[in-house]
Amino acid sequence: MKLNSYLFFNGQCEAAFKFYEKCLGGKIEAMLTHEGTPAEQDVPSEWRKKILHARLTVGDQALMGSDAPPERYDKPQGFSVSLNVDKPAEAERIFRALSENGKVQMPLERTFWAVRFGMCVDRFGTPWMVNCEQPH
Repeated sequence: MKLNSYLFFNGQCEAAFKFYEKCLGGKIEAMLTHEGTPAEQDVPSEWRKKILHARLTVGDQALMGSDAPPERYDKPQGFSVSLNVDKPAEAERIFRALSENGKVQMPLERTFWAVRFGMCVDRFGTPWMVNCEQPH
């Protein structure tokens, strides 16, 4: 079994996944629009180029998402996408990129459990936790 996060966006899924691909060093495996699919008839014409499904792989992990039509979109709350990295410099790079033009909720710093830990909401509204645990 694999457990993956699925994110919903208000029309910015394509931009968000291209940003995440660059930040996280992943690869977009799928980026399907409504256009040309049976779902095309279920959305307004101005929404047909929006993302029906996106899939980004980072190593053996996947992050998925899509655009939710405005009447069905809810702002993300009550969760964070958690990233665990091995090196403090990598945690700093990723946190800096994710928090740029977003909001830092907890600065990336040393904690009692981690060499680096921080929380932010990115420019697309997705909440993130970046964690670099102390060596055991």
